[in-house]
Amino acid sequence: MSTVSATLPASTAVPKASFDWLPLALVPALALLAWPFIGSSPTWLTLTVAGLAMGMIIFIIASGLTLVFGLMDVLNFGHGVFIALGAFVATSVLGWMADWTASDSLWRNLGAVFPAMAVAMTVAGAVGWAFERVLVRPVYGQHLKQILITMGGMIIGEELIKVVWGPDMIPLPLPAALRGALIFGDAAVEKFRLFAVVIGAVVLVAMLFTLNRTKLGLLIRAGVQDREMVESLGYRIRQLFVGVFVAGSALAGIGGALWGLYQQGVVPQMGARVNVLIFIVIIIGGLGSTLGCFVGALLVGLMANYTGFLAPKVAMFSNIGLMVAVLLWRPQGLYPVANR
Repeated sequence: MSTVSATLPASTAVPKASFDWLPLALVPALALLAWPFIGSSPTWLTLTVAGLAMGMIIFIIASGLTLVFGLMDVLNFGHGVFIALGAFVATSVLGWMADWTASDSLWRNLGAVFPAMAVAMTVAGAVGWAFERVLVRPVYGQHLKQILITMGGMIIGEELIKVVWGPDMIPLPLPAALRGALIFGDAAVEKFRLFAVVIGAVVLVAMLFTLNRTKLGLLIRAGVQDREMVESLGYRIRQLFVGVFVAGSALAGIGGALWGLYQQGVVPQMGARVNVLIFIVIIIGGLGSTLGCFVGALLVGLMANYTGFLAPKVAMFSNIGLMVAVLLWRPQGLYPVANR
């Protein structure tokens, strides 16, 4: 890594600055603000954990899209097809391992869930590779065409999913050991939501470590800021960016598997339905920002759960209102990416 750092031009170096903690503080601030309105501490705790779990799953899904846009400048409106594909693949794998998911043993349940997520990630990544080669590669640098062609790709993908799995909803029950809730005083916290929080935290740490502490991350960030110079040093940026697209698709596959378990059912249109939330999250966080995507996803998850409890009729528009409020405060998002 030191050799690469020495050879890369000074213009590719990321300027050091004091970390901005204010956007991160919005998450506990929102939770504390909602507490007196809810009125019951156990209910507040249950809603908060549910919101964090929802936010973590949305982060896993959206992190792939913000990675692709931030590092490749590609507006992939077809991201939803990888979400739905991951969910359906995971459903099939869990169906084949019904004896494991029906067991009361947590380890046997995890022994079914993790392979299902791994297969969903692999299949979504492979389809993402083909998606990039066939649809995205001819329209690099042309945002309007990217929107149109990726939307078309998502529609075709949904129809192909209907061909393989059918158009109807397929139930996806939780494994036995992940059902129910843990009791903390008078508050009940669902086991699966805690599981989702842990998986989301692992994905966040892995992404931040890869992008900021490894040679691969250095090359990616340098390639975004000065692609020609990095290529002149002998690094194949195109292949690196294809790998980024595949990784983003794979993350969507993992998120789709978790979202299917969260909803306890999968439908071919589920990816398109989640797309709206995804774009709200990456706009709030700052287009291309991994940490901003994480904070935005947590804010969206908490807002959806709090407003769904306090004012269900407002819940449909609460996240749009949140996005407007954030953009009025910071027009480029919570953690804007420099040199875009």
